Amino acid sequence: MSAVITLAQRVEQIAPSPTLAINAKAKQLKAAGVDVLNFSVGEPDFPTPDHICSAGKAAIDDGHTRYTAANGILELREAVCARYLDKMGLHYDPEEIQISCGGKQGLYNIFQALLNPGDEVLIPTPYWVSYPPMVELASGVPVSVPLREEKSFDLDAEDLQQHASSKTKVLILNSPSNPTGSVNSEASLKAVAQLVRERGWLIISDDIYEEIVYTADKAIPHILHVDPTLQEQTILCNGVSKSYSMTGWRIGWCAGPLAVIKAMNKVQSQSVSNPVALSQYAALAALSGPQDFPQTMLAAFFPRRDFFVQALNSIRGVSCVAPMGAFYVFPNFSAYYGSSFKGKPIDGSVALADYFLEEARVATVPGAAFGADAFIRFSFATSLDTIKEGMRRIEQALAALEQ
Repeated sequence: MSAVITLAQRVEQIAPSPTLAINAKAKQLKAAGVDVLNFSVGEPDFPTPDHICSAGKAAIDDGHTRYTAANGILELREAVCARYLDKMGLHYDPEEIQISCGGKQGLYNIFQALLNPGDEVLIPTPYWVSYPPMVELASGVPVSVPLREEKSFDLDAEDLQQHASSKTKVLILNSPSNPTGSVNSEASLKAVAQLVRERGWLIISDDIYEEIVYTADKAIPHILHVDPTLQEQTILCNGVSKSYSMTGWRIGWCAGPLAVIKAMNKVQSQSVSNPVALSQYAALAALSGPQDFPQTMLAAFFPRRDFFVQALNSIRGVSCVAPMGAFYVFPNFSAYYGSSFKGKPIDGSVALADYFLEEARVATVPGAAFGADAFIRFSFATSLDTIKEGMRRIEQALAALEQ
């Protein structure tokens, strides 16, 4: 008699990452010889800098191929502390730092360490696709707080208040944001800080795109600049993936109250044991070596961003807020919902993204994956020539729709 396999309910209710799935499909089509332009990928189109790669190779030669401490090597945790002191004026002890297997693992560890069944987490929406599933896997309840396109997706304390309840425990901040590229204003953060103090919430600040900023002074407001007294209620999350083009090296970190970090270390020690040893030494080289690489990326990202925003806003019925950080545009295509192509209805972002892939050979991510069905995300971590050709195909595809 064959065994009957039943899966855990917590897994059955979780969908795979849509961004990774679409990127994999685009790569599969390209490998089959299909001329697909891929705007779905969430990683810089630059190789990891040579000095970082050399440090990773040297780590192998130096024998750093064994287990490390569950929370990461001391040298890297010290480098993270030095970074926060230098960049933000924040003091952390190395024991208040956890090195994780990418920023995503750090966030997962936080939710596992903090949430009890029924605890609510406020998630400004559009959100990064993995926030709600990670909350649910920790038996928490994700609560979406819609942001307004007409306010450039800035956070609103009144909206947070309306969606909060006695079960609210955590607020997620992500600035610059994936998918919108929006940045929280200082005025909004001041109001949010006051609300957080009054309610006693914890803050998770996902700062993974902090180095990819398009403001004139390359600086943006941060909740702990607005109110440093919230440091004991805040867990900062970051990593080397975006700033140093090290997505595949899988190194992130979290900084926060010692009790939270210790709990996260328990989770990590019983799941992945420790981050990859040689990757930690490569990340150490990233943090302690030359810091000009993010500016090299920005020099390429600026003209791509500007072209994308201008081209999208020139299309009838499409609107696109200019991103102030990250490397995504998040245009509103809802004016085309209700149209069709060869009898197939375009009834939302999933259908339109499928249409773009099948007919225009352009891979994008539907806004529904980010909790905002009116929109579609494009990454501009690709060449300007690819962006120009992609926009030509998108305009042609939209013109072919039957209204």
